[in-house]
Order: sequence, then structure tokens, then C-alpha cells
Amino acid sequence: MSGSDPTEASFEALSHRLDENSRAKNGKDDDGFVFEEKRAPSQTTGDDEEYPDAPTEEEKMTLRRVAGPINIASFLIGFIELAERFSYYGSTQVFTNFIQQPLPEGSTTGSSHAGQTSGALGMGQQASTGLTTFNQFWVYTMPLFGAYIADTYLGRFNTIAWAILICLIGHVLLVVSALPSVIAHPNSAIGVFAVAIIIMGVGTGFFKSNISPLIAEQVASHRLYVKTLKSGERVLVDPAATTARMYNWFYLLINVGALAGQLGMVYAEKRVGFWLAFTLPTVVFALTPIVLFLGKNKYNRTPPAGSSLGKAFRILNINFKRAGFSPKAWKRSDFWEAALPSQFATAEKPAWMTWDDTFVWEVRRGFKACQVFLWLPLYWLCYNQINNNLTSQAAVLNTHGLPNDVLANLDPFALIILIPIFDLGVYPALRRAGINFSPVKKMFAGFIFASLSMVCATAVQAHIYATSACGTHAATCDAMPFIPTNVWIQTPSYVLLALSEIFASITSLEYAYTKAPKSMRSMVMAVGLFMTAISAALGEAFLALSADPLLTVNYAVFAGLSFVGGVVFFIVFRPLDREESHLNELAAGAADATRARLQHEKGA
Repeated sequence: MSGSDPTEASFEALSHRLDENSRAKNGKDDDGFVFEEKRAPSQTTGDDEEYPDAPTEEEKMTLRRVAGPINIASFLIGFIELAERFSYYGSTQVFTNFIQQPLPEGSTTGSSHAGQTSGALGMGQQASTGLTTFNQFWVYTMPLFGAYIADTYLGRFNTIAWAILICLIGHVLLVVSALPSVIAHPNSAIGVFAVAIIIMGVGTGFFKSNISPLIAEQVASHRLYVKTLKSGERVLVDPAATTARMYNWFYLLINVGALAGQLGMVYAEKRVGFWLAFTLPTVVFALTPIVLFLGKNKYNRTPPAGSSLGKAFRILNINFKRAGFSPKAWKRSDFWEAALPSQFATAEKPAWMTWDDTFVWEVRRGFKACQVFLWLPLYWLCYNQINNNLTSQAAVLNTHGLPNDVLANLDPFALIILIPIFDLGVYPALRRAGINFSPVKKMFAGFIFASLSMVCATAVQAHIYATSACGTHAATCDAMPFIPTNVWIQTPSYVLLALSEIFASITSLEYAYTKAPKSMRSMVMAVGLFMTAISAALGEAFLALSADPLLTVNYAVFAGLSFVGGVVFFIVFRPLDREESHLNELAAGAADATRARLQHEKGA
């Protein structure tokens, strides 16, 4: 190997040893792939002396698992999220009318009387659809950058603090764009509005990727332990169940904020004007920095870990160099072993390989979580119908005087009712019955319920076409602007979507937190959020179906995509169910093991 890099030589030697070990320990097929998968060491191994209440292997198999308590710090963070969602959804709820509709006759603020639609800039549907779609894509792309800054430089708490400041600037500009003196000059107003949503998008994205991991970090114990209840029953307190419970209540607070913001601002827009519809969210959002800093000393905060993301991709590159870049290589059971420092003799290990073995297994777990998220855009395609087509469908049903965009609030309203039922009733009952309703199974159920929601929407749309005097052109029918059928016929679609959120959306937050390396939790969360941006882009491909006479096809296609996507998702990721408990017990590794050891020795 004359003239070769000594590092490459050491990798080739390591590769040979790993291949020999794999052949010795595991049966292989003709392609050289291992039948049996090795597992990383668990954090609970050997902890009995340090933790007297640690469960035995038998207790892990036999004791009922329960969730632990939720502390006050979690509720403070939950309130911050409630206020942020109130401000975000309250503002965005009126974006369409603000951009699309002209000022009502006699109004300077955009307010309207009975029979009128509120409006301000009068730029038409294409402009409003373009700007609101851009806003959704922008808001769900920015978490990637916010996560990198938090994980690498500032930490989650400090990044959230800066995000709040950025959002406040955006909110103030949003109010300015809606002042009567500015609305009078639409070109100026749209310029200020565009700058406002760009700034708000940066702040919102930085906020979203970090607030969810921050609340999960407030779980008091991240290990399994045995507890005796007052009844005398011995149970296993499971941090995964605690995290799931925390995210259920976190999502409940999200929807309380969203429901209050959406309902309130629709009427503020109509009765007073857009300046009030943008001012009230700004005032509520101004409470968030106060609560954030009041609880500063109560929060568990993880410091930034430096360039963990770069190390993670370096680990991936090392493994691909040895195993190859084919999809089959990714499935090799020994794929991740090339980057394990323990595989190197001290003299062979490169100086830049500062991580420990456990960090490699954590990175593996994080990449597996990101693979799961890649399927979520098919789910979000169904959910996104709330923002457009289901609202349009309501317009051709008999609303009995209700604004057609109010019906979308059935979704958060249903969630507020259903989340406590599942957290306090359904999930504990399943655990008592010994049924393992794992995250993969929950997300599969989310896909199926989303599909059923679209089946209901398809049936309603077919009924509209069958009933309307204009047949398959009901949306533009002057002879019959709406059919006699009550708008509440849409209720099953919204309730089924709410159920799907409990299983798919909430669980994806939980999964992102529990599977990400500790030093990369914000980034893995951001990847999950970015799937919403991908779904918004995919939705543009189906735009041609979002009009008469193809609306039944539109809903049916999304129903089929979600169903097929859910089935394939379950088949592909079902093996992760067997690893679920073990993956959750994996100890936190160190991206810089040398620095971590020195810090430990200094503190000893």
C-alpha cells in the first residue's frame, strides 16, 4: 500500500477484521448480509448498585408500565407554546382574506358587515395562495437552521429566547401592514407584510425545532425504575410512557392556543379590522419571554455539544466507505461498526475520532428516526386539506350563517376532548392489558385514520355533486350557491383527522425526541417538521385536482396514498418494534469523549 494514507490503511485493516468477525458470529446469505442484528449496550446494564430501584430483566417483562409525574417546568413551557400557537394560528387564519379580498365598501380597516367578506389588499386568490403556501414552506424549513444553531452553538433555551425576539419584530411589522393608513396603499402594505412573514418564519422555525425537545427534557427520570403504588402494586415507571404523556398534554395546549387564536381573530377581523386581528396575537405572544425567564432556574437545560452534526455525518461517511453506497449496504447489521472507536487499536485510531462507541449507536438510532419521518409527507397531504379544500367544501354546504372557515376549528376542538381520553383512559387500559401500542403502530394507525377521513370527504363531495343543480360544478353554481345539506356532515372528516393527529403527529414528536442523540435532538425534530414543508411542495403537484369536477378524485387519491403509505410504512418499520425498548434504554454517548472524560474528572 505504498503511498496510501495511513488512516485509509487502518480502515482497510479494520474492515478486514470486521468482516472476519461477522462471518464468525453470524450466518450470511450469498450477498454477504447478516441474518442476525447486533445491539448496542443498554444504559441499564450494571446499574443495580447505583440505582437500587432498577428493574430486573424479569420485572421488565412482567410489571405493568406507567407514566411518571409531569413537573411545573413542563407546564410553564407548555404555556409558552400555547401563547406562541395562539399568535401564529390567530395571525395566519386571516392571511387569505387580508391578501385576496378587497376592502369592503365603506371600510378602512378591512372589517365587514353581514353579507360581506372581510378584506384589505384585493390581490386575488392566486396571490393569496402563493403567499400562504410560501409561508408554510418557509416556516417548516427554518427549523433545520434553528436546530443546527441550538445543537451546535447556543443551546435550546438561548435559541428559543432569540426566536421569541425575532418573532416579536415580525408581529409588530404585521400590525404595521394592517394599519388603515398603510392599507390605503396596497403596494406598500404587501411589501411590509412580506417582510413580516419572512421574519416571523425565521423566528417560528427556530422556536418550533427547540420547544418540543426542551419540554421533553423536563422528564424527571430518563431510566426505568420500580415503584410501589398505594394499592401495593409494583409497577415500572417508564420514561418513554412519561414522554408520551408529556407530548399528549403539550399537543393539547397547542390546540387550545390554536382554537382560541383562530376563533377570536376571525371575529376581530370581521367586527373591527385586521389591525386588531394582528395586534391581539402580538400582545399574547409578548407574554412568552416573561414566562420563559420566570422559569429560567426551573428548566433542565442541555448545553450545546459543539459540532455533533458534523461528527454524525463523518460517522456515516466512514461506514459507507467500508460497506459501499448501495441501499443493501445500509441494511447490513455490521454497517455501523466501522466507526466504533473500540474497533481500533490505540495506535491506529485517527486523532479526529473523538467520539465514543455509544455516540455511534445513538447516531444510528437518530438516522433510523429520520427514515421513519420520510413517510410523513403522505400523511400531511391528507391533513393539509383542512387549510384549503375542506374549507371550500363547506362553502357549498348549508352553514346556517356560520363563516365557512370556522368549521376547521372542529379539528382542534376534537383534539382538546380526545387527548385526555387517550392519555387517561385508552393508553393506560392498553398497558394494563399488556398490549404494546408502540410508536410505529401508532403512526400506522395515524395513516389509516387520515385515509378514512379522506374517504368521508370523498363521500360528502360525491353527495354534493349528486345534489347540486349544477352537478359537478357546484362551487360556481349561481342557480344553487349551496345545497340544503347541513355543513355538519363534515364532522366525521375532522374528527377522524383529529384521531390521526393523536397517533401520527404527536407520536412523531415523541419519536423524534426519544430516538435522537442527546446532542442532536433539535436537528432530528427539525427533520420531522421539515416533512410538513415537503408535503406542501408535493401538494402543488395535485393542484389540478383541487377544483370542479375533480374534487372527488382529489380526496380519493389522498385517501389511497395515505392507506398505501401506511401499510408499506408498517411493513418496512415493523422490525423497529422489536428494538423499541432497547433503543429507548440506550445511554447517552459523547461526541467528544476526551472532553467529556476531562470534565468528569474535573468535577470528581
